[in-house]
Amino acid sequence: MTPQGLIFDCDGTLADTMPLHWRAWQMVIRRHGLVFPEDRFYALGGVPSRDILKMLAAEQGRSLDHIAVAHEKEEAYLPLMTQIKPIAAVVAIAREHQGKIPLAVASGGTQAIVCRVLDHLNIRGWFAAIVTSEMVAKQKPAPDIFLEAARRIGVAPQFCRAYEDTELGLQAIRSAGMEAVDVRQWHQTSP
Repeated sequence: MTPQGLIFDCDGTLADTMPLHWRAWQMVIRRHGLVFPEDRFYALGGVPSRDILKMLAAEQGRSLDHIAVAHEKEEAYLPLMTQIKPIAAVVAIAREHQGKIPLAVASGGTQAIVCRVLDHLNIRGWFAAIVTSEMVAKQKPAPDIFLEAARRIGVAPQFCRAYEDTELGLQAIRSAGMEAVDVRQWHQTSP
């Protein structure tokens, strides 16, 4: 299929941010006495922090304001943003297609953070739409965020190719009826 639109996840797909997010998570889980193993963090890639915190609190019988703690996690992440590097192979694909077909970002992150990451990489202007967790009711692995991105760029889902770095994200892409590309193979080739 020759795609008519491309959709990219942000964290771990366009931007090498996941290790930085993990550092921020470590600060917050220690502060609140939560258990959140690193392998589970990576398995939940694409799930908004607020949803992860709500789930962890329920599982561990803890009472906490998951929205407020999610804001704490984002605040812990902000100083680390200067260390963000691109996933070079994926950014090269976006660069090659920008201005030729519509591009979008579909991220489980928040609008404020995702836009800052894209600005840091100097690529925000390449994307006709930036769809984040606040803009859809159901999060990955539901297809909603990818469907909304396709709608905003005016391309039917079956004519979109989408790029992701997590199983939940790839499942969401396939559920949306799009061609899914797993970018994890390219992580080692990033500078």
